[in-house]
Amino acid sequence: MRKSADGKPSRGIPPAAAAGLGALALLLVWEFAARSIASEIVLPSPVQVARTAAELFPTARFLAALQATFLRGMASFGISMALGGAVGLACGLSPVFAAALAPALTVIRATPVLAVILLALIWFPSGTVPVFAAVLMAFPVVVADLRQGVLSVDSKLLDMAQLFRLRKRDRLRSVYIPAVAPHLASASHGALGLCWKVVVAGEVLSQPARALGTGMQGARVQLETAEVFAWTLAGILLCALTDAAFKLIQKKDPLALRAA
Repeated sequence: MRKSADGKPSRGIPPAAAAGLGALALLLVWEFAARSIASEIVLPSPVQVARTAAELFPTARFLAALQATFLRGMASFGISMALGGAVGLACGLSPVFAAALAPALTVIRATPVLAVILLALIWFPSGTVPVFAAVLMAFPVVVADLRQGVLSVDSKLLDMAQLFRLRKRDRLRSVYIPAVAPHLASASHGALGLCWKVVVAGEVLSQPARALGTGMQGARVQLETAEVFAWTLAGILLCALTDAAFKLIQKKDPLALRAA
C-alpha cells in the first residue's frame, strides 16, 4: 500500500495508474472524434496512426531524419546551456551587466519564434536554421534561471566566506554552486523542452534534407494526415525520452548538475 507524505497509508489511485487512465481517455476521445468526422484526411483514427507509424519508423529515411533532429536538438541544448549559463552567472554577479543586457533579452523574449525562423532562413543554411532559432529562444530562459540562482545565495554565507578570507574558487564551490544547482536543473529542464519544439518547427520551415520536420511537411503536402501524426509522434517521443533520461540522471545523481 502506498504511503502519503506524512507516512500514513494512502488509498488513492497511484500516479502511474492515473496517467494510464488519462491516456486511455484521450485515445477514446480521439477515436470518437475520428469516427464522428469520418474523414481520414481530416482526422485519422489512433489505430491508423499506429499502423502508419509502425510502417514508417523502421525505414532508413525515418531513422536518418530522427538522428539528424536528435543531433540538432542536443546541439541547441548544449549551446544554450553554455552561453546562457555563463551570461546568467555574469548577470547575477554584476547588476550593471544585467541592466545593460535587459533590453536585448526583452527583445528576444518578445520576438515570435516564426519571425526568428524566417530571418534565420535568410542568414543561414537550412540545417543550421533550427539550431539558431532554438538557441535564441532558450537563451533567455537559461539566463533568467541562473541569474536568479546567483541572487538567491545567502548573504550571511557570503559574509562568512569573506570573514574567513576564502579564495574565489573555494567560495564558488562552497557557496555559489549549492545555491545555483536547483536553478540550473530548472533551466536545463525548461531549455530541453523548448529546444525540441523550436528545432522541429524550424525544420518544418527550413526543410533540411534529413529532419522530422521535413517529413511532417512532406506528408502534409501529400495530404497523408496519418503520416503527419506519425512524424509528430516521433517528435513527442524524442522529447519525452530525453526528458525522462534527464530526470533519471538527476534522481540517481543529484550532484551531477553541481559538477557541470
